[in-house]
Amino acid sequence: MTAPTELTALLEALRRVVGPANVHTAGDLSAWELDWRKRSHGKALAVVRPGATEEVAEVVRLCAKHQSAAGVTIVPQGGNTGLVVGSTPDDSGLQIVLSLQRMNTVRAIDAANLTVTVEAGCVLQMLQEKTQAAGFLFPLSLAAEGSCTIGGNLGTNAGGTQVVRFGNTRDLCLGLEVVTAQGDIWHGLSGLRKDNTGYDLRNLFIGSEGTLGIITAATMKLYPLPAAQLTAWALVPSLDHALTLLGLAHQHLGAGLTGFEVMGQFALSLAAKQFPQQRVPFLDAAASLPAEPGWCVLLENSDHESEAHAREQFERLLEAAMTGSCVLDAVVAENLTQAAALWQIRESIPLAQAQEGLNIKHDISIPVSSIPEFVRVTDHLLQKALPGVRLVNFGHLGDGNLHYNVQAPQGMEGQAFLRDHEDQVNTLVFDSVTRFNGSISAEHGVGSLKVDKLALHKSPVALGMMESIKKALDPNNLMNPGRVIRS
Repeated sequence: MTAPTELTALLEALRRVVGPANVHTAGDLSAWELDWRKRSHGKALAVVRPGATEEVAEVVRLCAKHQSAAGVTIVPQGGNTGLVVGSTPDDSGLQIVLSLQRMNTVRAIDAANLTVTVEAGCVLQMLQEKTQAAGFLFPLSLAAEGSCTIGGNLGTNAGGTQVVRFGNTRDLCLGLEVVTAQGDIWHGLSGLRKDNTGYDLRNLFIGSEGTLGIITAATMKLYPLPAAQLTAWALVPSLDHALTLLGLAHQHLGAGLTGFEVMGQFALSLAAKQFPQQRVPFLDAAASLPAEPGWCVLLENSDHESEAHAREQFERLLEAAMTGSCVLDAVVAENLTQAAALWQIRESIPLAQAQEGLNIKHDISIPVSSIPEFVRVTDHLLQKALPGVRLVNFGHLGDGNLHYNVQAPQGMEGQAFLRDHEDQVNTLVFDSVTRFNGSISAEHGVGSLKVDKLALHKSPVALGMMESIKKALDPNNLMNPGRVIRS
């Protein structure tokens, strides 16, 4: 058969598997073809929406059967909220977007085992709400939680605001159900915390961004709900002082420290500018510090004893911090409404930056102890190379992850800035990250945006092993080609 006939036969077979209503080939497909940051708009052969793991497996088998004759490949997709163009199709018109949004069931909550088994298309916020209603905490939390899905969180090993206490998505996962590149189903939904029977296949698929197989369900850890959760906002003179405050927080709060976010003065000024209804604490004070623009820290303390005990811990921490001059001023939220308002400021920074104009995003990790020096050195290099460039720096200081973003100088059009300077900026920042023994991707993944840079900043031995794994599990390069590694 010719390739067009082959494609027609494939589409007809897919409709028989998932139903005609769940194979989309015409109309507005931008919800699946346009990436979250609107940087890439591909063209899919079809968007296929299976409703069960067996259907996913059959879709993969059909695509594998037609791959050699028609060149078809698969792009797995959850909520399409990724930031590195890793879950949208290219412009070939030969890729199947396999959307898992219909597979959104919470299959079971095991109270005694403190686990929940959930399908990959379940939206993170829905999982948070269902487990909370059952009396448990699922601690993964990030800005896109109203749209992102568990499968995508696992595929990119998402981080978020509570990594300092609970770890990344990888640390919350005990088992997976996966459809392989051959269309087989691995039933690995064990809720075991100990299973020393060979290679850790679960962690192989987590963070693989759909390049090795398709995660269809997972068994995740749950935790008891805290008796109290308090939030504080502190003004610090510098990142060095923020680091000192982090050490004090570990000493005074211990495992109760569940969030430690840092936000630069310019990042906060954008949030205030774009969302004037928000009151950003200490913004004027941060801007007027004599030595350098100050920083604000958002801390969260989760306590299993009582709110009074949590508040007492916070007061002791802040008293010690102010005595040592690492905190200039601070406020503790009096209720959940105030706490939510503080967190909303932090979460609004990326949107405020987007409204300011196109920008160059970096999701980097550095050893926590090196972050202040990294920022000083890299800020200087960028200002020297591109005078007037504006640095939108914020992120998860507690686990060493910064969103070190670069905005065009005032008056320069964002599209032109990206066109003329993106590679220069990325090279400068990533080289600095490497000098400080960091990673060019902390929680967003590699996708297609960073795939060529990865080869410059990853050990050749590590890349060689990754390529061997890809060839072993997906020898025909059916799964999400061109993402993570060139193959």
